[in-house]
Amino acid sequence: MILDFLFAFGLLLTPASQLRLAGLPVGPGELCLFIWVILVLGREAARLRLLLTPALSRLLVFWSLFVLAQSLGTLTAKLIGDEHDSEWFMHDVMAYPLLAAISCLSVVGPHPRARLRRITWLLCGLGTPVIVAQLADAWGLYDLPSVDPMWWDQFRGWSSNPHQLAVLCMVLGILSLHLAETSTTLGSRIGALACAIIPVYTGRITGSDSFTLILVLAGPIFLAFKCRIWLFSRARQISFRSAFAWVIVLALPGLVISIAPLAYSIAVEASDLAKSMARENPEQTREKTELRFELWSQAVRRGVQSGMLGLGPGPHLEIPSSIVSARNLDTIHPQFVEHPKPSFVPNFEAHNTMLDLFTQGGLLVVLSFVWLVVMAFKSAYATGQAGLPTLLCGLCIYAIATFLLRHPIFWFAIAVCLTAEPMPAGQLRSIARGNALRCHARLANAWGRSLTRPRPAYGASQLGSRSS
Repeated sequence: MILDFLFAFGLLLTPASQLRLAGLPVGPGELCLFIWVILVLGREAARLRLLLTPALSRLLVFWSLFVLAQSLGTLTAKLIGDEHDSEWFMHDVMAYPLLAAISCLSVVGPHPRARLRRITWLLCGLGTPVIVAQLADAWGLYDLPSVDPMWWDQFRGWSSNPHQLAVLCMVLGILSLHLAETSTTLGSRIGALACAIIPVYTGRITGSDSFTLILVLAGPIFLAFKCRIWLFSRARQISFRSAFAWVIVLALPGLVISIAPLAYSIAVEASDLAKSMARENPEQTREKTELRFELWSQAVRRGVQSGMLGLGPGPHLEIPSSIVSARNLDTIHPQFVEHPKPSFVPNFEAHNTMLDLFTQGGLLVVLSFVWLVVMAFKSAYATGQAGLPTLLCGLCIYAIATFLLRHPIFWFAIAVCLTAEPMPAGQLRSIARGNALRCHARLANAWGRSLTRPRPAYGASQLGSRSS
């Protein structure tokens, strides 16, 4: 339980980058996760037996390909004479091993599914007081000297920007929905749904466009997965849920025809709702869209110039001139913000997971990342629940506008999805038996080499001493 609490606190406090030590990329969240990694490594070393489950195998394959792709990208950058910002290069070099350790160690052991569910409850339960503490700081109930909870008119809490906090709130909200869906008692379902209230409210006031989009689409996506699961239930006797789903599907054409006269008014109301939820005027939205397309086209161009091998860790794009001009014109800036400054070398990111991976590791790392997400979705969908597939859809939406790979909470979600489908007992025993046989074979080979090693001949003095 101590390890679980440490892991949950680390995941919750890692986005709180304003709490990091001055000049160091380390804060309370990173320290908790680092201590957790050391303790789990010690525990697994004491067991002397590693259970190579499908989830762990997939993560090891991905990170092996990731290291290979990043190494090839670094060599490619050296060969073509491409320069990079050494500070942000080392930032990624130090962050990626910790993320790999977190993702792999979270699924080790004989029963990772039950352990991750327990951590999920801790994460959602502790997430509400942690977010409330950030809201209380913004409301002036107390004051942290090194924290500015506002980003102009957006709430960011203890994070450097609102998007870091919004990703955390989105994951906590949908994980709470998943716990409510899979709970067996009414009290636990009500408690799980209560854990989603504060994260959803906080994610909304962050002003994140991606969170607003997910908030609108999460309900229809969840219901679509639910209906899909109910329609194709394998139960011998049709249940009430399956019958209800089939009634909806068969009645859908008639419903569409009957509400066709109201389609225009519904569209108008939805447009008004979208305008009320938007926080920017059309001119600002257009400028932001043009800026994103400029960054994305630059990322594609840089990735193709590297022969689709990438350029190694770190950012590889030039800061757009519009951002530099905006920073010079603004007289008031949010405090405690770490962002790349104008330099002679490229040090900006595309803020898109696929394109940032493409510029770093080329096509190899992009394909391996897609494969891992597909495997996670396949495992989550096979459970027959809708919460985890909805969570992956939300993460994919966020991946369009941010670099998710450096968020530890993302790797926790991937680990939960990869271990969601329970393995049959026979498969679990066969995996354990295979690992044990390999371990015994290695020990037998080592013992055989020690027996066949030539021994030194006894000299005269040694024979005399033995006989005496």
